[in-house]
Amino acid sequence: MVSKSIKRGIAYDLSTVNDLDAIADGISWYYNWGAAPNAGLPYSLSAGRGVDYIPMLWNENFHEASVLRFFKANPGIKYMLVLNEPTIGGQAYTEPERAAGLWPRFENIARQAGVSIVGPQLTWGTMPGYQAPADWMDAFIAAYAAANQGNAPQIDFLGFHWYDYGLAGQLDLLARFGKPFWVTEFANAHSQQDGAQIDSLEKQKTQMSEMVALCERREDVFRYAWFTGRVNPDPYFQRLFEGDGELSALGRHYISLPY
Repeated sequence: MVSKSIKRGIAYDLSTVNDLDAIADGISWYYNWGAAPNAGLPYSLSAGRGVDYIPMLWNENFHEASVLRFFKANPGIKYMLVLNEPTIGGQAYTEPERAAGLWPRFENIARQAGVSIVGPQLTWGTMPGYQAPADWMDAFIAAYAAANQGNAPQIDFLGFHWYDYGLAGQLDLLARFGKPFWVTEFANAHSQQDGAQIDSLEKQKTQMSEMVALCERREDVFRYAWFTGRVNPDPYFQRLFEGDGELSALGRHYISLPY
């Protein structure tokens, strides 16, 4: 019998066994935006508690041989997150044509390591002409096809980040790409003073409950990860941990939600 959601995870650099023990009964995976887990929490420790670490190649600056060595040393890892928020300055800002040139490097690693590609991690951005994630995707797919004999890029799952109301509608907008989703960052950080602002723990708990229920219900959502474990200041009441190995009220709520 499954004792926890296979979809549920966190976007946070888990670094201690105490934190792992506090949350392991309610999550099945996590990532830390890096290509390897924190030195304080080797992959074997988290995997032994039923929590998979998933590497991310955040942008184009990675060393293929090192990444392949990590995958071959940890054959239990079957997925690779790639390209974090390519439409946002300060993140992995990557024009569609540049991403098309980068993608064969991801595909080469995926082929050699036998892992699936999860990405890019889309969201609404700041790139002129490509603020909408679907517009960026259309241009990226076209640029890849033009450079690769009309072929489509390998995208096994599409990543998405969302920090407001309306997650269902956003996923519906991207459903035409025909890929299952990993919602690799989500919370509600609605700040507009319009009566719907998230300004209390109870409001965030309500939003978490609704979004988790949506992700659990939708067959096209394969994985999802709450952002984040700890943050200071925390104006939207998002943190899942307090002290080392101590879940916050929201953290206890997250791992208690039905699946």
